[in-house]
Amino acid sequence: MSNVKPLSGEAVCEHVEYLKRMEKSEKLVLCGPCLDYEGGVVVLKAKDLEEAHSLAKEDPFIANGYKTYEIRTMEWVHKENNYGLNERKTN
Repeated sequence: MSNVKPLSGEAVCEHVEYLKRMEKSEKLVLCGPCLDYEGGVVVLKAKDLEEAHSLAKEDPFIANGYKTYEIRTMEWVHKENNYGLNERKTN
C-alpha cells in the first residue's frame, strides 16, 4: 500500500478492525508498516487474483482513499515443500 492522504485516527481504527476480521477468517498472513517506505504491506491468503483484489478493496484504507494498493503474488516455500525445490527443475 502507498499513502495518498494523511491518516486519521478513525481510519486507523477501521483498518485495524478490518485486519482483525481478516485474521479471524484466516485470510491474514502478516501485516505492518514499512520502515524504509511510506506505506505498508498486508499479506493475505486468496484463492485467486479476483479475491485478492476484492479483499484489498474492502480495506478501509483503500475504500476511503487513504492508500492505493498493488497486488503481488508469491510462492510460499517452506520445509514441507522442500523450500520450493519440489516444484522446480534444478540443474
